[in-house]
Amino acid sequence: MYQELISKKEKLAVIGLGYVGLPIALEFARKISVIGFDIKPERVERMRNRIDPSEELPSEAFDGCDIHFTSEINDLKEARFFIVAVPTPIDNHNLPDLKPLLSATETVGKVLKKGDYVVYESTVYPACTEEDCVPLLEKLSGLKFIDDFKVGFSPERINPGDKDHTLTKIIKVVSGCDAESLEVIAKTYEIVVKAGVHKASSIKVAEAAKIIENTQRDINIAFMNELSLIFNKLGINTYEVLEAAGTKWNFLKFFPGLVGGHCIGVDPYYLYYKAKELGIHAQIINAGRSINDSIAAYVAQQTVKKMIAADKTINHSRVLVMGATFKENVSDIRNSKVADIVYELQSFGVEVDVVDPHADSKDLKHEYGFGLADISGEYDAIILAVNHKEYLDLSEDRFLKHSRKNCIFVDIKGVYRNKIKQLTYWSL
Repeated sequence: MYQELISKKEKLAVIGLGYVGLPIALEFARKISVIGFDIKPERVERMRNRIDPSEELPSEAFDGCDIHFTSEINDLKEARFFIVAVPTPIDNHNLPDLKPLLSATETVGKVLKKGDYVVYESTVYPACTEEDCVPLLEKLSGLKFIDDFKVGFSPERINPGDKDHTLTKIIKVVSGCDAESLEVIAKTYEIVVKAGVHKASSIKVAEAAKIIENTQRDINIAFMNELSLIFNKLGINTYEVLEAAGTKWNFLKFFPGLVGGHCIGVDPYYLYYKAKELGIHAQIINAGRSINDSIAAYVAQQTVKKMIAADKTINHSRVLVMGATFKENVSDIRNSKVADIVYELQSFGVEVDVVDPHADSKDLKHEYGFGLADISGEYDAIILAVNHKEYLDLSEDRFLKHSRKNCIFVDIKGVYRNKIKQLTYWSL
Protein backbone atom coordinates (compact mmCIF):
# COMPACT_ATOMS: atom_id res chain seq x y z
CA MET A 1 0.00 0.00 0.00
CA TYR A 2 2.78 2.43 0.97
CA GLN A 3 4.71 1.89 -2.27
CA GLU A 4 1.56 2.21 -4.36
CA LEU A 5 0.70 5.51 -2.68
CA ILE A 6 4.24 6.88 -3.10
CA SER A 7 4.31 5.92 -6.79
CA LYS A 8 0.82 7.45 -7.22
CA LYS A 9 -0.56 4.17 -8.49
CA GLU A 10 -3.16 4.44 -5.71
CA LYS A 11 -4.87 7.41 -4.09
CA LEU A 12 -5.48 8.56 -0.54
CA ALA A 13 -8.81 10.17 0.38
CA VAL A 14 -9.57 12.53 3.25
CA ILE A 15 -13.21 12.55 4.38
CA GLY A 16 -14.14 15.87 5.98
CA LEU A 17 -12.24 19.01 4.99
CA GLY A 18 -12.58 21.21 8.05
CA TYR A 19 -9.82 22.73 10.16
CA VAL A 20 -8.35 19.22 10.64
CA GLY A 21 -9.01 17.49 7.33
CA LEU A 22 -7.94 20.16 4.86
CA PRO A 23 -4.38 20.65 6.21
CA ILE A 24 -3.88 16.87 6.21
CA ALA A 25 -5.19 16.56 2.66
CA LEU A 26 -2.96 19.34 1.36
CA GLU A 27 0.17 18.02 3.09
CA PHE A 28 -0.33 14.57 1.58
CA ALA A 29 -1.18 16.12 -1.80
CA ARG A 30 2.32 17.59 -1.99
CA LYS A 31 3.71 14.05 -1.97
CA ILE A 32 1.00 11.71 -3.29
CA SER A 33 -2.32 11.79 -5.15
CA VAL A 34 -5.25 12.81 -2.93
CA ILE A 35 -9.05 13.01 -3.10
CA GLY A 36 -10.50 15.61 -0.75
CA PHE A 37 -14.14 14.83 0.09
CA ASP A 38 -16.66 17.03 1.87
CA ILE A 39 -20.45 16.69 1.95
CA LYS A 40 -20.99 20.42 1.37
CA PRO A 41 -20.65 21.35 -2.32
CA GLU A 42 -20.28 25.06 -1.50
CA ARG A 43 -17.23 24.32 0.67
CA VAL A 44 -15.77 22.12 -2.06
CA GLU A 45 -16.19 24.91 -4.60
CA ARG A 46 -14.34 27.36 -2.34
CA MET A 47 -11.45 24.94 -1.95
CA ARG A 48 -11.30 24.45 -5.70
CA ASN A 49 -10.79 28.21 -5.80
CA ARG A 50 -7.91 27.93 -3.29
CA ILE A 51 -9.93 29.27 -0.37
CA ASP A 52 -9.90 27.62 3.05
CA PRO A 53 -13.47 27.87 4.42
CA SER A 54 -12.05 27.68 7.97
CA GLU A 55 -9.83 30.70 7.23
CA GLU A 56 -6.79 28.95 8.67
CA LEU A 57 -4.70 28.48 5.52
CA PRO A 58 -3.59 31.05 2.92
CA SER A 59 -4.17 30.44 -0.79
CA GLU A 60 -0.47 29.53 -1.20
CA ALA A 61 -1.11 26.40 0.89
CA PHE A 62 -2.83 24.93 -2.20
CA ASP A 63 0.30 25.37 -4.36
CA GLY A 64 1.81 22.23 -5.86
CA CYS A 65 -0.92 19.94 -4.57
CA ASP A 66 -2.13 16.88 -6.47
CA ILE A 67 -5.67 16.94 -5.09
CA HIS A 68 -9.18 16.54 -6.43
CA PHE A 69 -11.86 18.21 -4.32
CA THR A 70 -15.28 16.61 -4.54
CA SER A 71 -18.63 16.05 -2.86
CA GLU A 72 -19.45 13.06 -5.08
CA ILE A 73 -19.24 9.67 -3.34
CA ASN A 74 -18.44 7.87 -6.59
CA ASP A 75 -15.15 9.76 -6.83
CA LEU A 76 -14.03 7.99 -3.65
CA LYS A 77 -14.03 4.64 -5.45
CA GLU A 78 -10.59 5.55 -6.80
CA ALA A 79 -9.09 5.72 -3.28
CA ARG A 80 -7.49 2.84 -1.35
CA PHE A 81 -6.42 4.62 1.85
CA PHE A 82 -9.12 6.63 3.68
CA ILE A 83 -8.63 9.18 6.45
CA VAL A 84 -11.79 10.21 8.32
CA ALA A 85 -11.51 13.65 9.92
CA VAL A 86 -15.04 14.79 10.76
CA PRO A 87 -16.31 16.57 13.91
CA THR A 88 -17.42 14.61 16.96
CA PRO A 89 -19.69 17.05 18.85
CA ILE A 90 -22.03 16.59 21.80
CA ASP A 91 -25.80 17.00 21.80
CA ASN A 92 -27.97 19.27 23.97
CA HIS A 93 -27.68 16.77 26.83
CA ASN A 94 -23.86 16.69 26.70
CA LEU A 95 -23.91 13.18 25.25
CA PRO A 96 -21.66 12.09 22.35
CA ASP A 97 -23.17 12.87 18.96
CA LEU A 98 -21.70 10.30 16.59
CA LYS A 99 -23.92 11.19 13.61
CA PRO A 100 -21.16 12.95 11.60
CA LEU A 101 -18.71 10.11 12.33
CA LEU A 102 -21.15 7.34 11.44
CA SER A 103 -22.30 9.21 8.34
CA ALA A 104 -18.67 9.47 7.16
CA THR A 105 -18.23 5.78 7.96
CA GLU A 106 -21.26 4.96 5.82
CA THR A 107 -19.74 6.94 2.97
CA VAL A 108 -16.50 4.97 3.19
CA GLY A 109 -18.33 1.67 3.65
CA LYS A 110 -20.15 2.15 0.36
CA VAL A 111 -16.88 2.41 -1.60
CA LEU A 112 -14.64 0.13 0.50
CA LYS A 113 -12.73 -2.53 -1.44
CA LYS A 114 -10.68 -5.55 -0.47
CA GLY A 115 -7.23 -4.47 0.70
CA ASP A 116 -8.29 -0.91 1.62
CA TYR A 117 -7.23 0.98 4.73
CA VAL A 118 -9.42 3.26 6.88
CA VAL A 119 -7.85 5.53 9.51
CA TYR A 120 -9.92 7.63 11.90
CA GLU A 121 -8.67 10.95 13.24
CA SER A 122 -11.88 12.15 14.91
CA THR A 123 -11.70 12.32 18.72
CA VAL A 124 -13.81 9.55 20.28
CA TYR A 125 -14.07 7.54 23.49
CA PRO A 126 -11.90 4.39 23.70
CA ALA A 127 -13.34 1.44 21.74
CA CYS A 128 -15.56 3.62 19.52
CA THR A 129 -13.62 2.83 16.34
CA GLU A 130 -13.88 -0.93 16.77
CA GLU A 131 -17.32 -1.11 18.38
CA ASP A 132 -19.24 1.58 16.46
CA CYS A 133 -17.43 2.19 13.17
CA VAL A 134 -15.99 -1.19 12.12
CA PRO A 135 -19.34 -3.08 12.22
CA LEU A 136 -20.83 -0.41 9.96
CA LEU A 137 -17.94 -0.73 7.51
CA GLU A 138 -18.43 -4.51 7.44
CA LYS A 139 -22.19 -4.24 6.98
CA LEU A 140 -22.08 -1.78 4.08
CA SER A 141 -19.07 -3.23 2.26
CA GLY A 142 -19.81 -6.91 2.79
CA LEU A 143 -16.13 -7.31 3.66
CA LYS A 144 -14.52 -8.85 6.74
CA PHE A 145 -12.53 -6.70 9.17
CA ILE A 146 -8.78 -7.46 9.19
CA ASP A 147 -9.08 -10.25 6.62
CA ASP A 148 -10.38 -7.94 3.84
CA PHE A 149 -9.68 -4.40 5.06
CA LYS A 150 -7.58 -2.75 7.76
CA VAL A 151 -8.51 -0.01 10.23
CA GLY A 152 -6.40 2.33 12.34
CA PHE A 153 -6.71 5.37 14.57
CA SER A 154 -4.40 8.39 14.50
CA PRO A 155 -5.75 11.29 16.58
CA GLU A 156 -5.58 14.80 15.22
CA ARG A 157 -3.49 17.29 17.18
CA ILE A 158 -4.11 20.45 15.19
CA ASN A 159 -4.53 23.60 17.29
CA PRO A 160 -6.65 26.24 15.48
CA GLY A 161 -4.87 29.56 15.15
CA ASP A 162 -1.49 28.06 16.10
CA LYS A 163 1.05 28.68 13.35
CA ASP A 164 3.91 27.00 15.23
CA HIS A 165 2.51 23.58 16.21
CA THR A 166 1.39 22.50 12.76
CA LEU A 167 0.73 19.01 11.42
CA THR A 168 4.25 18.29 10.19
CA LYS A 169 5.89 19.49 13.43
CA ILE A 170 3.85 17.46 15.94
CA ILE A 171 4.63 13.80 16.73
CA LYS A 172 1.77 11.74 15.31
CA VAL A 173 0.28 8.95 17.39
CA VAL A 174 -0.64 6.04 15.11
CA SER A 175 -2.26 2.68 15.67
CA GLY A 176 -3.56 -0.25 13.66
CA CYS A 177 -5.77 -3.30 14.01
CA ASP A 178 -2.77 -5.62 13.67
CA ALA A 179 1.01 -5.47 13.29
CA GLU A 180 0.90 -5.20 9.50
CA SER A 181 -1.56 -2.30 9.49
CA LEU A 182 0.40 -0.46 12.19
CA GLU A 183 3.52 -0.49 10.02
CA VAL A 184 1.69 0.62 6.87
CA ILE A 185 -0.19 3.41 8.66
CA ALA A 186 2.99 4.60 10.39
CA LYS A 187 4.95 4.70 7.11
CA THR A 188 2.08 6.51 5.37
CA TYR A 189 1.97 9.28 7.95
CA GLU A 190 5.76 9.53 7.93
CA ILE A 191 5.40 10.77 4.35
CA VAL A 192 4.27 14.13 5.74
CA VAL A 193 4.98 14.23 9.50
CA LYS A 194 8.58 15.38 9.91
CA ALA A 195 8.45 15.11 13.71
CA GLY A 196 7.93 11.36 13.43
CA VAL A 197 5.30 8.98 14.74
CA HIS A 198 4.56 7.19 18.00
CA LYS A 199 3.24 3.67 17.51
CA ALA A 200 0.52 2.94 20.04
CA SER A 201 0.03 -0.72 20.96
CA SER A 202 -3.66 -0.70 20.03
CA ILE A 203 -6.44 1.41 18.60
CA LYS A 204 -7.96 1.80 22.08
CA VAL A 205 -4.68 3.14 23.48
CA ALA A 206 -4.49 5.76 20.71
CA GLU A 207 -8.13 6.77 21.25
CA ALA A 208 -7.55 7.08 25.00
CA ALA A 209 -4.33 9.07 24.55
CA LYS A 210 -6.10 11.71 22.53
CA ILE A 211 -9.09 12.10 24.78
CA ILE A 212 -7.03 12.49 27.96
CA GLU A 213 -4.91 15.24 26.36
CA ASN A 214 -7.92 17.54 26.25
CA THR A 215 -9.49 16.22 29.44
CA GLN A 216 -6.29 16.97 31.34
CA ARG A 217 -6.32 20.58 30.11
CA ASP A 218 -9.99 20.92 30.98
CA ILE A 219 -9.43 19.74 34.56
CA ASN A 220 -6.41 22.01 35.07
CA ILE A 221 -8.27 25.05 33.76
CA ALA A 222 -11.25 24.14 35.95
CA PHE A 223 -8.94 24.23 38.98
CA MET A 224 -7.78 27.72 37.98
CA ASN A 225 -11.39 28.84 37.55
CA GLU A 226 -12.29 27.46 40.96
CA LEU A 227 -9.33 29.32 42.45
CA SER A 228 -10.63 32.47 40.79
CA LEU A 229 -13.96 32.07 42.61
CA ILE A 230 -12.11 31.75 45.92
CA PHE A 231 -9.70 34.62 45.32
CA ASN A 232 -12.49 36.92 44.19
CA LYS A 233 -14.10 36.42 47.62
CA LEU A 234 -10.75 37.18 49.25
CA GLY A 235 -10.35 40.36 47.19
CA ILE A 236 -7.13 39.32 45.48
CA ASN A 237 -6.32 39.00 41.79
CA THR A 238 -5.93 35.44 40.50
CA TYR A 239 -3.31 36.41 37.92
CA GLU A 240 -1.15 38.04 40.58
CA VAL A 241 -1.35 34.85 42.63
CA LEU A 242 -0.42 32.72 39.61
CA GLU A 243 2.44 35.06 38.76
CA ALA A 244 3.88 34.62 42.24
CA ALA A 245 3.32 30.84 42.32
CA GLY A 246 4.79 30.53 38.83
CA THR A 247 8.24 31.48 40.11
CA LYS A 248 8.56 27.89 41.39
CA TRP A 249 10.21 25.70 38.74
CA ASN A 250 7.63 22.90 38.76
CA PHE A 251 4.44 24.97 39.04
CA LEU A 252 2.05 24.14 36.18
CA LYS A 253 1.12 27.34 34.35
CA PHE A 254 -2.58 27.13 33.59
CA PHE A 255 -4.91 30.13 33.72
CA PRO A 256 -8.62 30.76 34.33
CA GLY A 257 -10.95 31.57 31.46
CA LEU A 258 -13.81 30.48 29.22
CA VAL A 259 -13.54 26.90 27.98
CA GLY A 260 -15.49 26.35 24.78
CA GLY A 261 -14.73 25.18 21.28
CA HIS A 262 -15.00 21.71 19.79
CA CYS A 263 -12.16 20.03 21.72
CA ILE A 264 -11.53 20.89 25.37
CA GLY A 265 -15.15 21.86 25.98
CA VAL A 266 -16.45 18.66 24.35
CA ASP A 267 -14.03 15.72 24.58
CA PRO A 268 -14.25 15.18 28.37
CA TYR A 269 -17.95 14.40 27.95
CA TYR A 270 -16.99 11.50 25.64
CA LEU A 271 -14.72 10.03 28.30
CA TYR A 272 -17.31 10.63 31.03
CA TYR A 273 -19.94 8.88 28.89
CA LYS A 274 -17.75 5.81 28.37
CA ALA A 275 -16.83 5.69 32.06
CA LYS A 276 -20.51 5.75 33.02
CA GLU A 277 -21.20 2.95 30.56
CA LEU A 278 -18.54 0.94 32.40
CA GLY A 279 -20.15 1.67 35.77
CA ILE A 280 -17.61 4.28 36.86
CA HIS A 281 -18.66 7.75 38.02
CA ALA A 282 -15.81 9.94 36.77
CA GLN A 283 -16.09 12.55 39.51
CA ILE A 284 -13.08 14.72 38.66
CA ILE A 285 -13.95 14.88 34.96
CA ASN A 286 -17.56 15.74 35.75
CA ALA A 287 -16.59 18.37 38.32
CA GLY A 288 -14.18 20.02 35.89
CA ARG A 289 -16.84 20.23 33.20
CA SER A 290 -19.38 21.63 35.67
CA ILE A 291 -17.02 24.38 36.81
CA ASN A 292 -15.92 25.39 33.32
CA ASP A 293 -19.46 25.39 31.95
CA SER A 294 -20.53 27.77 34.74
CA ILE A 295 -17.82 30.40 34.30
CA ALA A 296 -19.51 32.39 31.52
CA ALA A 297 -22.62 32.95 33.65
CA TYR A 298 -20.37 33.80 36.60
CA VAL A 299 -18.58 36.50 34.57
CA ALA A 300 -21.93 38.02 33.56
CA GLN A 301 -23.22 37.93 37.15
CA GLN A 302 -20.08 39.57 38.50
CA THR A 303 -20.39 42.27 35.85
CA VAL A 304 -23.96 42.99 36.94
CA LYS A 305 -22.93 43.06 40.61
CA LYS A 306 -20.18 45.57 39.84
CA MET A 307 -22.68 47.70 37.91
CA ILE A 308 -25.14 47.64 40.81
CA ALA A 309 -22.33 48.65 43.20
CA ALA A 310 -21.66 51.60 40.88
CA ASP A 311 -25.32 52.74 41.28
CA LYS A 312 -26.26 51.79 37.75
CA THR A 313 -29.79 50.80 36.74
CA ILE A 314 -29.43 47.31 35.27
CA ASN A 315 -32.57 47.17 33.14
CA HIS A 316 -31.73 48.70 29.74
CA SER A 317 -28.12 49.32 30.75
CA ARG A 318 -25.62 48.81 27.91
CA VAL A 319 -22.72 46.36 27.84
CA LEU A 320 -20.12 45.96 25.09
CA VAL A 321 -18.72 42.44 24.65
CA MET A 322 -15.47 42.33 22.70
CA GLY A 323 -14.94 38.96 21.02
CA ALA A 324 -17.36 36.20 20.06
CA THR A 325 -15.24 33.28 18.79
CA PHE A 326 -14.32 30.33 21.01
CA LYS A 327 -10.67 31.42 21.19
CA GLU A 328 -8.40 34.23 20.06
CA ASN A 329 -7.43 34.91 16.45
CA VAL A 330 -9.75 32.36 14.84
CA SER A 331 -13.12 32.74 13.11
CA ASP A 332 -14.62 29.58 14.63
CA ILE A 333 -17.68 30.24 16.80
CA ARG A 334 -18.59 26.62 17.57
CA ASN A 335 -19.42 26.13 21.27
CA SER A 336 -18.32 29.66 22.10
CA LYS A 337 -18.98 30.42 25.75
CA VAL A 338 -19.24 34.12 24.92
CA ALA A 339 -22.83 33.33 23.92
CA ASP A 340 -23.52 32.24 27.51
CA ILE A 341 -22.25 35.61 28.77
CA VAL A 342 -24.59 37.39 26.36
CA TYR A 343 -27.60 35.26 27.35
CA GLU A 344 -26.98 35.77 31.08
CA LEU A 345 -26.65 39.55 30.68
CA GLN A 346 -29.81 39.67 28.59
CA SER A 347 -31.67 37.75 31.31
CA PHE A 348 -31.03 40.75 33.59
CA GLY A 349 -32.52 43.13 30.99
CA VAL A 350 -29.12 44.35 29.79
CA GLU A 351 -28.73 45.54 26.19
CA VAL A 352 -25.65 43.81 24.75
CA ASP A 353 -23.56 44.79 21.73
CA VAL A 354 -21.09 42.16 20.50
CA VAL A 355 -18.11 42.99 18.28
CA ASP A 356 -15.48 40.69 16.79
CA PRO A 357 -12.95 41.26 13.95
CA HIS A 358 -12.89 37.57 13.00
CA ALA A 359 -16.41 36.18 13.48
CA ASP A 360 -19.14 36.20 10.83
CA SER A 361 -22.31 38.01 11.90
CA LYS A 362 -24.62 35.73 9.90
CA ASP A 363 -23.07 32.64 11.45
CA LEU A 364 -23.51 34.08 14.93
CA LYS A 365 -27.13 34.97 14.21
CA HIS A 366 -27.82 31.47 12.92
CA GLU A 367 -26.03 29.69 15.78
CA TYR A 368 -26.84 31.89 18.76
CA GLY A 369 -29.60 34.30 17.79
CA PHE A 370 -27.52 37.47 17.89
CA GLY A 371 -25.23 39.09 15.36
CA LEU A 372 -22.38 41.56 15.47
CA ALA A 373 -22.99 45.25 16.14
CA ASP A 374 -21.06 48.46 15.62
CA ILE A 375 -19.63 50.16 18.68
CA SER A 376 -21.97 53.08 19.22
CA GLY A 377 -22.48 55.53 22.05
CA GLU A 378 -21.41 54.81 25.60
CA TYR A 379 -21.56 51.65 27.71
CA ASP A 380 -22.01 50.87 31.38
CA ALA A 381 -19.60 47.95 31.14
CA ILE A 382 -17.05 46.64 28.66
CA ILE A 383 -16.14 42.94 28.67
CA LEU A 384 -12.97 41.85 26.90
CA ALA A 385 -14.05 38.26 26.30
CA VAL A 386 -11.60 37.08 23.62
CA ASN A 387 -7.98 38.18 23.38
CA HIS A 388 -7.82 38.79 19.63
CA LYS A 389 -4.57 40.45 18.59
CA GLU A 390 -6.57 43.52 17.58
CA TYR A 391 -7.58 44.02 21.22
CA LEU A 392 -4.25 43.59 23.00
CA ASP A 393 -2.67 47.03 22.71
CA LEU A 394 -5.56 49.48 23.00
CA SER A 395 -5.14 52.52 25.20
CA GLU A 396 -7.42 53.16 28.14
CA ASP A 397 -8.55 56.30 26.31
CA ARG A 398 -10.05 54.06 23.60
CA PHE A 399 -12.22 52.39 26.22
CA LEU A 400 -13.04 55.67 27.99
CA LYS A 401 -14.30 57.08 24.71
CA HIS A 402 -17.18 54.60 24.84
CA SER A 403 -17.69 54.53 28.61
CA ARG A 404 -20.40 56.04 30.75
CA LYS A 405 -19.60 57.33 34.22
CA ASN A 406 -18.35 54.58 36.58
CA CYS A 407 -17.96 52.12 33.69
CA ILE A 408 -16.89 48.58 34.59
CA PHE A 409 -14.04 47.00 32.63
CA VAL A 410 -14.11 43.20 32.75
CA ASP A 411 -10.86 41.66 31.52
CA ILE A 412 -11.47 37.89 31.53
CA LYS A 413 -7.88 36.83 30.76
CA GLY A 414 -6.19 39.66 32.67
CA VAL A 415 -4.29 41.18 29.73
CA TYR A 416 -4.93 44.77 30.90
CA ARG A 417 -4.00 44.15 34.51
CA ASN A 418 -2.21 47.19 35.97
CA LYS A 419 -2.97 49.15 32.78
CA ILE A 420 -6.53 50.28 33.54
CA LYS A 421 -6.55 53.17 36.02
CA GLN A 422 -9.73 55.18 35.45
CA LEU A 423 -12.29 52.45 34.84
CA THR A 424 -13.44 50.01 37.52
CA TYR A 425 -11.34 46.94 36.70
CA TRP A 426 -12.15 43.26 37.34
CA SER A 427 -10.80 39.99 35.96
CA LEU A 428 -11.07 36.30 36.75
